[in-house]
Amino acid sequence: MDYPALERAARRGESAELVRHAASELRQVVTGHRVLRAVRHPLGFVCLPVLRDGADGVCVHVFGPTDPILTDHQVHSHSWDLISTVLYGRLDNRRMGVAEEAADPTHRVFEVLSRPTGVDELRPTRRLVRCVPGPGQTSSRGQTYALPAGEFHTTVVPDGRPTATLVLGRTLPGRADLSLGPLRAPGHRVVRRMCDAAQTARIAQAVLRRIHEPEPPSVG
Repeated sequence: MDYPALERAARRGESAELVRHAASELRQVVTGHRVLRAVRHPLGFVCLPVLRDGADGVCVHVFGPTDPILTDHQVHSHSWDLISTVLYGRLDNRRMGVAEEAADPTHRVFEVLSRPTGVDELRPTRRLVRCVPGPGQTSSRGQTYALPAGEFHTTVVPDGRPTATLVLGRTLPGRADLSLGPLRAPGHRVVRRMCDAAQTARIAQAVLRRIHEPEPPSVG
């Protein structure tokens, strides 16, 4: 998998090429030619990490009604630039306005330290901020959106419909993963649960099937 080529395709909006690459990787997982394990992320989605190459990474993120979206720390920012293409379904991303505010804050900033063991440690910092909702963006099948490193946002599946995205990420040096939490919340840990080979294959197979199904009509 060629990360620069995928990035160029995403920036040009060449969704058919990106879907082809995603489907190819997923077929290899289903047939056993690719050995990887899906990870159940604390934010409520399943991640299939199909590429890790230094600062670059490519994942398929799978959202569904059985994965309750988000935790108390749903507003977060990445240490990496993100470009994501919707393979099927629909996602709502809302950018959040976050400003330093010691006098009348709404949230505390937490630093997220991800361990190789699959444990994420959320450490409260001294930063107190005021967070207000910013502009929202809805992305559907074949559409691509980008979020720069450090941009606070929240991501939801608006109607619980199964949704999957092909996510490209490039980590930037000196950046940290951050989330917003209650002012007096203590630090805590959350665990990324690893799926076994059979579970991973079933997830990949379901994504492959839905990629090639027509999109169901919107509810409401």
